[in-house]
Amino acid sequence: MTSSARRTPAVSRATALWTLAGLILLTVNLRAAITGVSPILGDLKEKFALTGFEVSVLTTLPVLCLGIFASAAPVLGRRLGTETAITAALTMITVGIVLRIVPSPLALFAGTVLAGAGIAMGNVLTPAVIKRVFPRRVGSLTGLSMMLMAASGAIAAGLAVPLDDSAGWRVALAVWAVPSLVAVLVWGPLALRGRRSAEPDRAEAPAGGPQGTLLRSPLAWYVATFMGMASLMFYVLMSWLPEIMQDSGFAPAEAGMMVSVMMLIGIPLGYLVPVFAARLRDQRLMVVAVGASMVAGIGGMLFAPALGWVWVSVLGLATGSAFPLAYTLLNLRSLTPAVAARLSGMAQTAGYLLAGFGPLAVGTLHSLTGGWDVSLWLLLVLVVPEIVFGLLAARPGHVRPSGDHEEGSLERLLEPEEAVAVTSR
Repeated sequence: MTSSARRTPAVSRATALWTLAGLILLTVNLRAAITGVSPILGDLKEKFALTGFEVSVLTTLPVLCLGIFASAAPVLGRRLGTETAITAALTMITVGIVLRIVPSPLALFAGTVLAGAGIAMGNVLTPAVIKRVFPRRVGSLTGLSMMLMAASGAIAAGLAVPLDDSAGWRVALAVWAVPSLVAVLVWGPLALRGRRSAEPDRAEAPAGGPQGTLLRSPLAWYVATFMGMASLMFYVLMSWLPEIMQDSGFAPAEAGMMVSVMMLIGIPLGYLVPVFAARLRDQRLMVVAVGASMVAGIGGMLFAPALGWVWVSVLGLATGSAFPLAYTLLNLRSLTPAVAARLSGMAQTAGYLLAGFGPLAVGTLHSLTGGWDVSLWLLLVLVVPEIVFGLLAARPGHVRPSGDHEEGSLERLLEPEEAVAVTSR
């Protein structure tokens, strides 16, 4: 337990329960505003008279926002307080969702950026809340958060086309402003309480720990790149799978449901993969399994598209395992919580920026070629670096910030209580 954690005042049971409710609502709103768009891209393209390139940009913006704004979240959390920053993030999500229903392409893109920025901040600040308020429930609440993110994303993707058909595209987009507004109302009192607190919130700013930069650590870049490739594959498939399946002969509603099923398969894996990975010293076999599943799923869509449901299920196993594995490596490759936090920030920023170019590249290739074969071949090629960097990241070892003369010196920089915890692992 770090010195910063010991200085954090204990919260009452009522506050903890209120925060738990807020945490649940927060995580429910960290995917739906993104995943609910791709199944109705065809309708949005027609209503807003978008070009193929503009549609590609629309699918890319949310992922780029996850990378660009991730680095700002810890700064805002320290300056404003975590609760206030989360309330602001949820407000941005709500306003962004509502802005997208204004019949203007500029409003559509501006709303997408605003919602994406709010989601990026929520992604980064969620672990800080769990660690500070529920330090003994980090594993279970992190798993719960991942499951809720995956479930809400799957539900949003599955309901998009039915809502569009029955009530129109505005309702299909705007409906997700309701849970985000409820979340704002729950986090508002927590933000006011945090602002009145005598001691500023510094839970996510470690007071001590190793100095130096992670930018010179090859292992840190391996982990970040693996996370980026895993995210790239997921967001490309989430953005374009409905269009690919429709061009393969599936109805729009069925194609939208395929995205939902792909994400639903990942819900239990969000629990199982981290538990299994943490029990292994070497996770390279898991990386190989993820890569093989990805090759089978993408190759199947190329050579036997009629078996679409089979390949979607295989891709659900692949994408549902890849990101939880990459996320788990953030802790497994770090000796201290301080290094893990810094590695997480670096990996999310670099990884999501890398992932952001995937939907744009695939959509642009589709516009240029008039089909999906070249785009699918590109994804097959990209599986290679995902496996390579995954294997490098999954080897036993720990990230060492530059300036440390040897790996063991990290323990000497810890307080005695922290050193015992590291040694016991």
